[in-house]
Amino acid sequence: MSNKAATISVRIDPEIKKEAEGILEELGLSMSVAIDTFCRQIVLTKGLPYKVSLPTLPSLDEITKEEFDETMAKSHQEILDGKGIELSEAFNQILEGLK
Repeated sequence: MSNKAATISVRIDPEIKKEAEGILEELGLSMSVAIDTFCRQIVLTKGLPYKVSLPTLPSLDEITKEEFDETMAKSHQEILDGKGIELSEAFNQILEGLK
């Protein structure tokens, strides 16, 4: 094994980075050690060390009225909190993802 260290430079949402660093600190790990561990798992598993898939939402037949109402209320609050995006922007993001 080499004694040299390679450098990785990544762009990440600042809030996600802050939250991740807080969790890693509680675990006694640095971001560098966490990323090194992640990369080692990629090598060991010959792929991502966890399942990657698109989230699926339940159909209306699979949820109760209360669950539906709760989801709608949460979504409405997110819009009021400024966490939503314009519909045209959502479609643009979807189209970009299909390229």
